[in-house]
Amino acid sequence: MTAEETLDEQAAADESEDSDADRERSHLSDVEDGAGCTEIWEHLSERREDGDDEE
Repeated sequence: MTAEETLDEQAAADESEDSDADRERSHLSDVEDGAGCTEIWEHLSERREDGDDEE
């Protein structure tokens, strides 16, 4: 395996990890940056009440 092939595989793995991380955090996309635990808890509670919890 060449160094270039190794780098290509690593780049693909990194993109996959980024995609997984984005998907794991997507339920918080409506929460403002810097929100604390209470704001996040309220946001998640509202989503559950609205039936938006499809995971």
